[in-house]
Amino acid sequence: MTAAISQRAIAVDAVGLSARCIPAAPCDLVVGGLVKRFGEATVLDGVGLSVPRGQSVALIGSNGAGKSTMLRCCLRLIEPDEGELNLLGQNIRALRSGALRQLRRRIGFVFQKHNLVPRNSALTNVLHGAIARTRSPRLWHQALASRQSREEAMACLDMVGLADLAERRADRLSGGQSQRVAIARTLMQRPAIVMADEPAASLDPVAAEEVMALLFGLMKKQGLTLIYTSHNLRHAIDYADRVVGLRGGRIAFDAASAGQDAASLEAVYG
Repeated sequence: MTAAISQRAIAVDAVGLSARCIPAAPCDLVVGGLVKRFGEATVLDGVGLSVPRGQSVALIGSNGAGKSTMLRCCLRLIEPDEGELNLLGQNIRALRSGALRQLRRRIGFVFQKHNLVPRNSALTNVLHGAIARTRSPRLWHQALASRQSREEAMACLDMVGLADLAERRADRLSGGQSQRVAIARTLMQRPAIVMADEPAASLDPVAAEEVMALLFGLMKKQGLTLIYTSHNLRHAIDYADRVVGLRGGRIAFDAASAGQDAASLEAVYG
């Protein structure tokens, strides 16, 4: 670990953003000793992390540092090899398939590739966010959804500033608009926590700033925990309460975003 990193590494307690779970600020995510191997390569090597409820955390690091793998392990989209994973108060590694599906319904996930249904309208795509929560097959299309569901989906579109584009097909939206619809779909899910994997990486700089500001603002307004990966150091500083840096499969940096600059974070990349 370089001197630049060691001066601030695991410095969360010193800046009042304790990574420990306490009764007044329960943690939505607790990771301990997390290990993930792919063949002979160890991608995560004993990672430990606690995220208090309502905190926004940016995961940074070079390609292959384990950022995306960590997010997927936390949902068991990838099975970890070792370690503790407690998500929303449940030991996720101990859950069987039915209970695991139930828990995942409470987790919103925003992808770099927006994963909208191209031929469907923005409104119908947002309605899809409630399918797992309600188990209603009618939500696959706005023409079949209840009035209450349509109104809720419109409210979600309004929150991302796209109520006027509700009827536009997803394949006719810009990249930034498409990601906003994906965020509205996540809100329709009524999540307890939101994870995002490079949510602005595929967007032009202006759209990327708009999407990150929107995502961060909505999570704060609703009091939701947000954990996202990013290669953009300014996004990590501006749109997170806390920055966690991964290097070589281990946590090399953990500090509040306030007071950081790009130079202090670049040391994570070695």
